[in-house]
Amino acid sequence: MTHDPQDENLYNGPIMNYMVNKNTPNPWDLDAEAIVVKIRWFGVLIGYFLANAANFSGDRRGLLNAILAIGVAYTLLDTYFSWKKKVFLGEYPLFIAAMESLFIGLLCYYEEGLSSTFRYYYFLSILCCALRYSWKVTALCFTFHCISYGTLFFLLNDNSQSKIFISLTMIVMGWLAWASTSLTTLLRRTSSSLEVSNNELLKNKSELEARIAERSKQLQEAQAQVLQQEKMAAFGLLAAGIAHEVGNPLTSIFSMVQILQKKELDDYTREKLDLMSGQLTRIRDTLREVMDFSRPANLERKKIKPLPIIEEAMNIAKYYKRTRGKVSLIPVQQNLPTIQGIHDQLVQVILNLILNAIDAAGTGGNIEVELIITESNIYFQVSDNGPGVAPDDVPKLFQPFFTTKKHGTGLGLFVSQKIIEEHGGTLQYLQKPEGGSLFRAAIPFPNLPL
Repeated sequence: MTHDPQDENLYNGPIMNYMVNKNTPNPWDLDAEAIVVKIRWFGVLIGYFLANAANFSGDRRGLLNAILAIGVAYTLLDTYFSWKKKVFLGEYPLFIAAMESLFIGLLCYYEEGLSSTFRYYYFLSILCCALRYSWKVTALCFTFHCISYGTLFFLLNDNSQSKIFISLTMIVMGWLAWASTSLTTLLRRTSSSLEVSNNELLKNKSELEARIAERSKQLQEAQAQVLQQEKMAAFGLLAAGIAHEVGNPLTSIFSMVQILQKKELDDYTREKLDLMSGQLTRIRDTLREVMDFSRPANLERKKIKPLPIIEEAMNIAKYYKRTRGKVSLIPVQQNLPTIQGIHDQLVQVILNLILNAIDAAGTGGNIEVELIITESNIYFQVSDNGPGVAPDDVPKLFQPFFTTKKHGTGLGLFVSQKIIEEHGGTLQYLQKPEGGSLFRAAIPFPNLPL
């Protein structure tokens, strides 16, 4: 019986028989076992019919039924193990083949000898072996059956059957062993190819889903940045319009006050004009601060001092209408070093953290802004004494469009994190032990332009 050398790989590769991997049967083995169980039940039922329908003496019928009872017991065990996704004695295929040769030989011996209908059990046994095991085991099973059938010839010394009949029976068994082995090998190879292809498809599916998720995340982040830029641009246009509408009459009023201050006035009038002048100056400075913040961002990366960044952000935050608490700056050391970065972007980050802290702290809240310098990092810290962030919300804090505010956009922390990361640093949230939140922006020092 010939075989393809590639067939051997089927038993050492993805699809392994029970001689190689008897503890973890694969889907092919389980499906083949289900077919084998059906073939065995067919064999024992037909056997009982043949043993009891023919005109045998009582002793011979009793012997045949007793032998078939052994077959039923084995088939019941095989069926039970099949339900358990296992194979009964699957790790001993040669023992099973030898016992089947003996079993079939005894049936033939006590029925009609060499011409017994039970000789067709040899064919069923070879088919079962080919379904379950490799070509080598099938070849050995065929050898056992030939020995069994040849032994019958010598024991019975039945000259009524010609040697051609006996030889033809063995030739048919050999042909069936070859054909069934070739067929099952083809099926195994096809199953192996399908399994490999299916694994590749699952792998490609996972990679595609990961790429889609990554692209979706990038698209969402890009959309968030565009929305934030549009928001800042709209704020800039609004501020410019307000400054234009207020600036012209403000300049006229300021000029008139200055003219009146140059005239001879009584002390009361001069005091009131000085008060008006001071308030007009305050309005002018406020407009200038708003205009400076809303102007198109200067993206030039240069050496900047960290303290003015905090001071500018706090000056803008004091006009926030929801400010009901106290925003204070923790004293910092003198002669602070400079950092390499974009001034307007860092002001935007600190301002956003301060405004978030104001909203979180509520009325009577206390917001502290701190600047810490170490040998390796510069830390911008904003803390509040509010209720803090819910544990379930912490992992989502820096995701775009996530917000716990009724009218929030969910872009502030996301954009702030991106800006700090572009400066080579990190922005993180820390829960304060005494209650409240602390956001820390760390920028490496000294940092270099990216």
